[in-house]
Amino acid sequence: MGTARSFVPVTGLHLDSLLQTEETGEFVLTFLRTVDVSSCSRYFLLLRGSEGAEAAMWSKESTSSLLIRLLVLTALWEGRSVNAVSENITLFTRILDRLLDGYDNRLRPGLGDRVTEVKTNIFVTSFGPVSDTDMEYTIDVFFRQSWRDERLTFHGPMNILPLNNLMASKIWTPDTFFHNGKKSVAHNMTMPNKLLRIKDDGTLLYTMRLTVHAECPMHLEDFPMDFHSCPLKFGSYAYTTSEVTYAWTRNASDSVVVEEESSRLNQYDLLGQTVGQERIKSSTGEYTVMTAHFHLKRKIGYFVIQTYLPCIMTVILSQVSFWLNRESVPARTVFGVTTVLTMTTLSISARNSLPKVAYATAMDWFIAVCYAFVFSALIEFATVNYFTKRGWAWDGKSVVSEKKKERASVMKNNAYAVAVANYAPNISKDSSSLPTIAKGGVVDPSKAKADGKAPEAKKTFNSVSKIDRLSRIMFPVLFGTFNLVYWATYLNREPVIKDMVPSN
Repeated sequence: MGTARSFVPVTGLHLDSLLQTEETGEFVLTFLRTVDVSSCSRYFLLLRGSEGAEAAMWSKESTSSLLIRLLVLTALWEGRSVNAVSENITLFTRILDRLLDGYDNRLRPGLGDRVTEVKTNIFVTSFGPVSDTDMEYTIDVFFRQSWRDERLTFHGPMNILPLNNLMASKIWTPDTFFHNGKKSVAHNMTMPNKLLRIKDDGTLLYTMRLTVHAECPMHLEDFPMDFHSCPLKFGSYAYTTSEVTYAWTRNASDSVVVEEESSRLNQYDLLGQTVGQERIKSSTGEYTVMTAHFHLKRKIGYFVIQTYLPCIMTVILSQVSFWLNRESVPARTVFGVTTVLTMTTLSISARNSLPKVAYATAMDWFIAVCYAFVFSALIEFATVNYFTKRGWAWDGKSVVSEKKKERASVMKNNAYAVAVANYAPNISKDSSSLPTIAKGGVVDPSKAKADGKAPEAKKTFNSVSKIDRLSRIMFPVLFGTFNLVYWATYLNREPVIKDMVPSN
C-alpha cells in the first residue's frame, strides 16, 4: 500500500483562527460572493500531514456548520463597512455644520486684519467667433479663483472637502466682474456648472464655467492684413486694493491656457496670449484689474478671392481696349463704362463686412488705385477719339473742290443717259463706243486721264494713335509697379508682441 495523505476536517476553532485578520476577512467575502455555496460539500480540505496519518472526510453536519459560520461572518463584515460609511457621512455633516455655525458670508476673510488675495487662472475651452462689425468676440472659459478663509479651517479624515454650488451660496465669494464684457452667461444645465473645494487650512478653490461676450477694439488701417489684440479684463466690483487684490496663480504661460483646437475662427489665426495686471483709479477708489490679451492675425485668403483678384482682372480688362482700333467706338465705350461700373460694385461690397470707420483701410487704397486705372483708361479713349480725323484720309488738296468735281461728273453722266434714252432709234446697234445706261455711272480711267480728269481718291483708314501705343506700355508697367510696392509693404508688417505665449 502506498503512503496515504491526511484529510483534516475544518472545525469552528480552525475557522475562528483563520478569520482573525482583516485581510483574511476580505478573502472570505470575495470567496463567498464568487463560489457556489451549495457545491462546497463536494470539496475537501487537503492538508499536508505526516505519512501514515488517517484520512478523514467532512461529514454533512460539519459542512453545514462551516457554511453557517461563514455566512454570519459575512454579514458582520458588511455591517461593519456600512457602519463605517455612515460614520464618515455623519462626521462630514458635523464638520460642515460647524463651519457654517456663526459664519457671516457678508464679511470678507481677514476683515480688519489683512488684505484678501484672490489668485486666478483661466482655461479657455472655446475662442470665437470674432465680429468685425460689432468689434467684439466670444470666449468660453473655466474661470478659477482661489483664496484663504481662516473661518473654514477643519480637522477630519480628509484634507479636501469637494462640494457643489449649494455650499458656494453660503460662504463669501469674490465679487469678480468683467470690465469689457458686454454679456456674460453662467451655464446652469443640467445643474449650475460650479465647483467648490475646501482644504483643511481654509484655502478654497472656486471654479465656474462662463461664456463671455467682450469688446475688442480694432484698428483697421491695415485691413485685411491686420493684427488685433483682444483683451479680457476682470477684477473686483466693490473692493478696492486696500481690501481685495488679485494675482495670477501661476506664471504667464500657465495662467491662461487655451485648449488645443478650441478656436472657432474662420477669418483669424490665434497667435498666442499675454497676461498682465494693472490698476485703475475712479471716484470710488483704486482697483486691481487683471488683463489677458489674445493676439489675432487675419487670414487674407477670403479677401484675395472675393476682392483683390476681381479688381486686378477688371483693370486688365480695361487695358484691353488699347489694342482695339480707334474707330471701334462702340466696343471701346462698352469696355470703359462696364469696367467703371464693376469697380464701383466691388468697392461697395467690400465695405459691407466692415464697420463704418472714418479712415481708409489698405483694401480701400487698393480699390481706389484700381478705380483710378479703370477711369484713366476710359479718359484715354475719349482723348484718342477726340483727335481722330473723321472721313477718309486727307491728300493735301481742297476738300471743297473735290466735292464739286464729283457732283459735276454725276450731273454730266445723268444728262448723257437721258439723251441716249430719247434718241435710241438713230443710234446704230453696233455702236459700242457709246456708253449704255448701265455704264453711265462708270468712268474709264484711261479716258479720264485723256480728258484731264483726276481719278477718284482711294479709301484709306487712320493709323494707330500714338496715345494708344504709349498706353499699351505705360498702364501695365505702372499697375505692376503699384502691386509690387503694395504687397511688399503690407505683407512684411509683423507686430512685435512682448512676452507672448504662443498658442498650441
